[in-house]
Amino acid sequence: MTIRVIIVDDQAMVRAGFAALLAAQTDIDVVGEAPDGRQGIDVSRRVHPDVVLMDVRMPEMDGLAAARELLDPPVGVTHVPRVLMLTTFDVDDYVYEALRAGASGFLLKDAPPADLISAVRVVAAGDALLAPSVTRRLIADFARQRPSGAGRGGAALRLNGLTPRETEVLELIARGLSNQEIAGQLVLAEQTVKTHIGRILAKLDLRDRAQAVIFAYEAGVVVAGGA
Repeated sequence: MTIRVIIVDDQAMVRAGFAALLAAQTDIDVVGEAPDGRQGIDVSRRVHPDVVLMDVRMPEMDGLAAARELLDPPVGVTHVPRVLMLTTFDVDDYVYEALRAGASGFLLKDAPPADLISAVRVVAAGDALLAPSVTRRLIADFARQRPSGAGRGGAALRLNGLTPRETEVLELIARGLSNQEIAGQLVLAEQTVKTHIGRILAKLDLRDRAQAVIFAYEAGVVVAGGA
């Protein structure tokens, strides 16, 4: 199945470069582009992409505001794409809020071409894109911005539905380990880890791995400063 993508970035050369790279793939079709968040929303609702590549910083409407509108649409709008944030820095001021809004991850603009192509495929498949190193820095940023224990009550109660093993897997996800690393640490098959993650997401009503990381910090599964 062909992955339908739109590119939202205020730099024309960035849009053109990404479009050329992605369009050269047999399984990816670039179906639109826009120079700001507002136009990106309009294009998305018109062409119904599977994945929106969304720059964080843009005029008119930034990527965070646009992501919020796309991922929490008004009544009557049924299409909800997956959003992959594009950023110049690996921890942007807006990245944490974008993940909380439901974005499926973020990618550095200077990442190798192969990483961009892989990212689109990963997000389109329903997974989240959070590199371990970026996850760890996101955690540190979260710890600085939120006081200890803030917002934990409701989130912590939801943990009661997880088995001890699922809680253990959630902690390792939040610490930035990949599925392969989790499998090695817990001496499990990688497919078993994937099964645990699927159950964790279902039980906690989370969209993907990115939201699992955010939830783990809010629930106190991972202690600030312990990452």
